[in-house]
Amino acid sequence: MGQTVFIPRELGANEPRVAASPETVKRLAGLGFEVIVEKGAGFGSRITDQDFTAAGGTIGTAGDAKKADVVLKVRRPTDAELKGYKPGTAVIAIMDPYGNDAAVAAMAKAGITAFSMEFMPRITRAQVMDVLSSQANLAGYQAVIDAAAEYDRALPMMMTAAGTVPAAKAFIMGVGVAGLQAIATARRLGAVVTATDVRPAVKEQVQSLGAKFLAVEDEEFKAAETAGGYAKEMSKEYQAKQATLTAEHIAKQDIVITTALIPGRPAPKLVSAAMVASMKPGSVIVDLAVERGGNVEGAVPGKVVTTENGVKIVGHLNVPGRVAASASLLYAKNLYAFLETMVDKATKELAIKRDDELVKATMLTDAGKVVHPNFAKAAEQPRTEPAAIQATTMVADASANPAVKKTAAKKPAAAKSASSKSKGTA
Repeated sequence: MGQTVFIPRELGANEPRVAASPETVKRLAGLGFEVIVEKGAGFGSRITDQDFTAAGGTIGTAGDAKKADVVLKVRRPTDAELKGYKPGTAVIAIMDPYGNDAAVAAMAKAGITAFSMEFMPRITRAQVMDVLSSQANLAGYQAVIDAAAEYDRALPMMMTAAGTVPAAKAFIMGVGVAGLQAIATARRLGAVVTATDVRPAVKEQVQSLGAKFLAVEDEEFKAAETAGGYAKEMSKEYQAKQATLTAEHIAKQDIVITTALIPGRPAPKLVSAAMVASMKPGSVIVDLAVERGGNVEGAVPGKVVTTENGVKIVGHLNVPGRVAASASLLYAKNLYAFLETMVDKATKELAIKRDDELVKATMLTDAGKVVHPNFAKAAEQPRTEPAAIQATTMVADASANPAVKKTAAKKPAAAKSASSKSKGTA
């Protein structure tokens, strides 16, 4: 009898994605697995139970998890779900382990072999498995759509007999996967787009998309990236110059989208209250990092906040889930591609090679222990969540900018020094 893959319905109220698609169910069956999908698991992604059965899957209940050799999920399993898994089950999901040591320890105690997809190394072999890229790409797109929905004007320039509607000005802060897609989407909608990042290498990418790159491009900036693609900490002099430039620029923008995330840390603060106060009424800021503390001062997770000066700060949670029908298809392919590497083609059974570089990079727990080096002491020594990195690397605080001070209700706190190895945006 073949081994079983179980696809549960996600329990989170804010999680409409599912870890399989009809295409991946068909391909899993082709690998020799029996595939059981919990009833209604795909409804939030516009995938019906009939779609899964037509692809060769079987519709079951949450209790079928106890039969599974492999569980494919979107989010980390809850304590209740862990009780339904048999020891040794391979569970593959976005585990979000940083700051959740108790949850990591619980997975070890349950005896499951847990894989954290967000730890997938960014190497050529693993590009098709890169969930951070697949989901961030959609988040960047949706951020622009959300901004356009809140902005009460047209984005493109329109010349009519009654007059001309000027193009909206959009500023993208952080040029990783999400930022690049945000630039491309805003450009398609007709906005005038600028973008900033501390890594000089992204300037050409920004310009190739038809946007303008904003930075103080002195000699220090040209050496601001390490060989590994990390951002170096900039001098206080550079920070001050960049802060002034950015603050003056934000005051003229209609839409600002922030995308900066640093693995294992709260999101860096990029936009201060003074910057928000300098913007025009009706302007919109979309904070894609709100779930990790936010890039924008005043952003509230799960809400759209309107400030006293009429600026909307958008803090939607799970932005990829806002385009779940697309996000699930990409995520399911990421999972399938990874699982396929752990299947013995001769026996058609799961055969985890623990010395494989993909396995070593992503395996969190195994045989009752926390095995990932970053979390190996989670059970006995809970990790303390570090303080948020202030905007001294990506963009410094704008407290020194007189133009901003005039419109600010109060003087913002001085920015603190950032980590010397803050990673570029996802």
